[in-house]
Amino acid sequence: MLRQFELVERVLGYDPEADEAMLNRAYVYTVQKHGTQKRASGDPYFSHPVEVAGLMTELKLDQETIVTALLHDTIEDTLATVEEVERLFGPDVARLVDGVTKLSKIEAMTENERAAENLRKFFLAMSEDIRVLLVKLADRLHNMRTLHFIRSEEKRRRIARETMDIYAPLAERVGMYEYMREMQLLAFEQLEPEAYATITGRLAQIRSSEGGQVDAIALAIKQALAEAGLKVEVSGREKHPYSIWKKMAERHVSFEQITDIMAFRVLTDSEADCYKALGVLHTTWQMIPGRFKDYVSTPKSNGYRSLHTALIYENSMRMEVQIRSHEMHRTNEFGLAAHWAYKQGDKPDGQVGWLRDLIEIVDASHDAEELLEHTRLAIYQDRIFAFTPKGQLFQLPKGSTPVDLAYAVHSDLGSFAVGAKINGRHMPLRTELANGDVVEIIKSRKAAPQLSWLGFVVTGKARAAIRRAVRAKERQEVAAIGRKLYEEIAERLPSKIGKKALREALKRLELASEQDLMVAIGTAKLDDRQVMEALVPGSTAGLAEPEHWPKQERAISIRGLTAGVAFHLADCCHPVPGDRIVGIRVPDKGVEVHAIDCLTLASGVDADWLDLSWGDRTTGAIGRLRIVLYNRPGTLAEAAGIFAGNRANIAALENSSRDQLFSTYEVDLEVKDLAHLTRIISSLRASDAVAEAERI
Repeated sequence: MLRQFELVERVLGYDPEADEAMLNRAYVYTVQKHGTQKRASGDPYFSHPVEVAGLMTELKLDQETIVTALLHDTIEDTLATVEEVERLFGPDVARLVDGVTKLSKIEAMTENERAAENLRKFFLAMSEDIRVLLVKLADRLHNMRTLHFIRSEEKRRRIARETMDIYAPLAERVGMYEYMREMQLLAFEQLEPEAYATITGRLAQIRSSEGGQVDAIALAIKQALAEAGLKVEVSGREKHPYSIWKKMAERHVSFEQITDIMAFRVLTDSEADCYKALGVLHTTWQMIPGRFKDYVSTPKSNGYRSLHTALIYENSMRMEVQIRSHEMHRTNEFGLAAHWAYKQGDKPDGQVGWLRDLIEIVDASHDAEELLEHTRLAIYQDRIFAFTPKGQLFQLPKGSTPVDLAYAVHSDLGSFAVGAKINGRHMPLRTELANGDVVEIIKSRKAAPQLSWLGFVVTGKARAAIRRAVRAKERQEVAAIGRKLYEEIAERLPSKIGKKALREALKRLELASEQDLMVAIGTAKLDDRQVMEALVPGSTAGLAEPEHWPKQERAISIRGLTAGVAFHLADCCHPVPGDRIVGIRVPDKGVEVHAIDCLTLASGVDADWLDLSWGDRTTGAIGRLRIVLYNRPGTLAEAAGIFAGNRANIAALENSSRDQLFSTYEVDLEVKDLAHLTRIISSLRASDAVAEAERI
């Protein structure tokens, strides 16, 4: 562990103007606050924030970041408060510490509990000041280095999986490849211990049997470049064990079939020398077609710049070579952290645009599970490059389509897309883009995102925007149903309903808007009496329900059952009074009542059958319909009018599929009997809005 004077000397070594007194105060503060707390390793807890601060000094970060690293656990794990930190160390440090603390709190939740609002605040804090993420990445890296001290295997695997899924990709997206590789290696060891042991063992065998072959190849590369007048540094190594395992899994090959296990790095003095070196290597050794990538002229979104190629050495040995300048190398290894060195006070705003995309994704996500799916899609690596007709360059995940590109350009362009031209040719929107494609999006103001697009888009931003648009359209359609039902309810009231009465009703029902009321009626969350009472208090008092009103409570009786035997109507066929019915004894659940022509019975259920019939007290049941509507405005409202006209209450409504021509819905209706349900189906089939209507 770094001692106090060692940490301060490190900072003063690259920033002589740093506030030495503040650094000393922060060191003493974290030691005092954490007191006698211990880590799983048995070390004093304060050793952890001190080591995290040490990692920050290796990146030559400013004093505020060093102080934040020292204090990053004090608010969460001690009696310290944000107000106290602000008073002692200033508002900037307090804001940074609070940002790091927010993510630590999210980590403690289960995946389904992680609130979108907390994640949104964290991503917003990162986009405003990337140092929040830099400290958090160093915090996670040090925790991974000491992960083996945790006794619970389940907890170790959970932390390792989270590191692999979230933190390693985040490190890659900000260009901190050293952090990414070490995190992946440490997580790989916990998640796949057998594979880790096998691969590292085989690499050790190769290293000992080849007796310095890596050094020999590196020397050959350096000599070839020196003869061409280039001054370079060359280093070689076996590939990262996790990288090898990932390649084995993706290609479904064994370790012996991986031919390019060796990788070499060439560092030059300038960008021009990179291309000269590339030419020398390609004329000295045969290059492998399709493996050359130029990230110098087209850098990755995290600022990574390098030339990548693959060569065939002696005896058909394959090797990867990366060529970059010394300046590129520093930026590549430490990414955005390199821009935060004390000499460069400007924030690297251009490289955190993807964080703003994450904030947009958080706002669009429906629930925690969807949020995590979209977030992971947004931060993972493996990118391709595509261009707009005006030459604007976009980096997208492999497998992206024109729809993904359209949403990357602008949300409106994605929403109005109807077609695409790829390299001048009309192509389907589901076409997978290749590196260098020029994509023109064809749009129409009358178009709207389609649910079917979710089957082929790959970016989190596109998926979130499509789901949000589809939900908004469904909400409008459900609100249209609710409007029809509302008008029918209002006609029963003794007086005409004005805007004032409607405003007061919204307050009584604790709803934010008129549309919320219509949606609640359309989805059967409010029954007729609740709406009437909210509009005109006392209007339902002593009022007998006319026979044609939908019954909110149903009384079901069945003949043929022993007194006291529990029963329930089967969900597979939804029998209603008038159907011929039979019963099946289900262990621990009583008797399940089916219609005689239920497909479940036809499949040969091995159970005791009971001959049943409907009792005299039966007053209604749920009938389920599948209706296919033409995909044009007003059709769902027309169907709702048919339900209302036939005095059937909607118990549930779900949009099961949608395409450009049709929308399919499954509707649960409260009906009196089979004759009532049959009349509704006949009315639906007679409507021009309905393509098909059938009972499920």
